[in-house]
Amino acid sequence: MAMVPPANQTEPGLDDRAETARLFIALWPEPDLAGALHAQCGVCATDPGARVVAPQRVHLTLHFLGSVPRQTRPALACALRVPFQPFELRFSHCEQWPHGLRVAVPDTAVPPLIRLHAALGQALQGLGLPVEERPFRPHLTLARRATAPLPSTKGPPLHWPVSGYVLVESQAARGGAYQVVRAYS
Repeated sequence: MAMVPPANQTEPGLDDRAETARLFIALWPEPDLAGALHAQCGVCATDPGARVVAPQRVHLTLHFLGSVPRQTRPALACALRVPFQPFELRFSHCEQWPHGLRVAVPDTAVPPLIRLHAALGQALQGLGLPVEERPFRPHLTLARRATAPLPSTKGPPLHWPVSGYVLVESQAARGGAYQVVRAYS
């Protein structure tokens, strides 16, 4: 699991003084895997209107929390320590979702992933934080506004050994930079 940027490193900025932090919980692949998924899914710089997600920013969101009061962060960080069992995700196809989202979707939502998502949802509800009501659709967004056709041939499946998850802050004042708040394994 890549920690980009490394966990517990903070840089002072406007977001540090804000009363809330924009947070999400995610799985984070190594940039090499994200790059291989870009190639497998036909994501490239030649797609004229596409906004390609840089490999180091590709992640699988487990829960988006939105703006959370900063004083809640210590309790949240503790509550997110849920039972975790390493697992592997396998990717052999991509999909084009509405609004030009080019995504890599795991071949199956393995039981440990489903259990992790559910346990984290219960932890969030225990803190009084809202949880998405729509069904969980695990995916990695590789590009937005993609218009190039999906590749007609499939390559070999790509395997992602998942060894942990992260609580991440999206820092709007720093151009949407991601800062790992805490890593869990």
